[in-house]
Amino acid sequence: MRQRALAATVVGLVLSGGLWLAPNPRPVEAQPKAGEGPLPSWNDGSAKQAILEFVRATTDRAGPGYVPPERRVATFDQDGTTWVSHPMYTQVVFCLDRVPAVVKEKPELKDKEPFKTVLSGDRGAIARLSMKDLGVILEATMTGMSVEEFQAEVKAWLATARHPRYKRPYTELVYQPMLEVLKYLRANGYKTYIVTGGGQDFVRVYAERVYGIPPEQVVGTAGGTKYGFDKDGRPFLTKEPKLLLNDNFAGKPEGIHLMIGRRPVAAFGNSTGDREMLKYTTVQADGPRLGMLVLHDDAEREYAYGPARGLPDTKVGTFSVALDGEAKERGWTVISMKTDWKRVFAWEP
Repeated sequence: MRQRALAATVVGLVLSGGLWLAPNPRPVEAQPKAGEGPLPSWNDGSAKQAILEFVRATTDRAGPGYVPPERRVATFDQDGTTWVSHPMYTQVVFCLDRVPAVVKEKPELKDKEPFKTVLSGDRGAIARLSMKDLGVILEATMTGMSVEEFQAEVKAWLATARHPRYKRPYTELVYQPMLEVLKYLRANGYKTYIVTGGGQDFVRVYAERVYGIPPEQVVGTAGGTKYGFDKDGRPFLTKEPKLLLNDNFAGKPEGIHLMIGRRPVAAFGNSTGDREMLKYTTVQADGPRLGMLVLHDDAEREYAYGPARGLPDTKVGTFSVALDGEAKERGWTVISMKTDWKRVFAWEP
C-alpha cells in the first residue's frame, strides 16, 4: 500500500535495523504473587495512582464520575506503548525481510531496483532509497496475496524473527505493566482496543494471543481488499495497494469513529502520533477522562529517547518537547519507564 508516512519512516529507520531469526515460544507473562494488589509491576506513584483513581471513579455507581459499562472504551497505541519499537518498527523489519521471498517468486526482480539494494544488505544504501522506491517495496511485500496468505506469512515470520538486542521474539517484548493495565481495565468492565499506525492486518494476527484483544478490536492503518473466488469456487479477499485509512495523527480519531463508534474515556500513547487521540479522548469531555503517555527514559532496561526532557532525539516514536508541554497543560499523565515501572518485561527477574 502506498503510504507516504510509512515510507518516510523507513528512510529514517533502516540504518539501525536488521533481520534476526530464532524460535518463537508463547509470550511470557508474569504471574502476580499472592497478596499483590492491582498493577503489581508498577511502583507506587502518581502514574499508578492515576489509573487506580480513574477506574474507581468511573465504576463507582454512587459517584459523580460513573461511566456505564457500554461507554467504557479504552484505546492503546501499540509501537512504543505496549511493545518495543526501537531500533526499528517491527512491521518495517517484516517488510524488508519479505523481499527475498518476493524475489524468489519473481526472479526478474533480483537485479531491479529497489529490490537489488535491499538484497545487498547495505543499510546505508537502503536508507537512501526514495519514497517511491520504498512504496514499491511496501506494495510488493504486503499486497497481491489473499488475506489468509498474508496472515500465514506474518505468523511464520513472528515464529522466527528476533530482536537484535534482546535476542527474543517480538511477541515477548510487550511491556508487562501495560499488560496489567489492559487486564485491570477489562476486569472493571472496559473494552480495550489497539489503535495503531501499524498495519491493521499485521497486528490482528497476534493481538488476541499477546494482548487479549480480539481482531475486531484492532484499529490500524488499513488497505483495500478485493473480493473474488479461487479455482474451487471458494470466496476470498485479495490485499490491494489502496490505502483506506492512515491510522496515525488525526487518522486515529477518524479510525476510532469509523471502527468503534464511541469516543474513548481513556487513551494511552507514547509519541506525537498519539496526540490527536489523547485530545479526542480528553479535551472538553464530561466526567473523568484518562490520558497517559509512556516516556522512554530507561536506556538500561529498554531505550531512552525524546527529545523531551533532554533525552536523545529520534525518528522512531518521537516524544517532543511540545508534546511534553501539552501533557502538563492538559493534565495527561507521563509514565516514566525508569521510575514508574518495577519491571519492563515479564521475563525480567
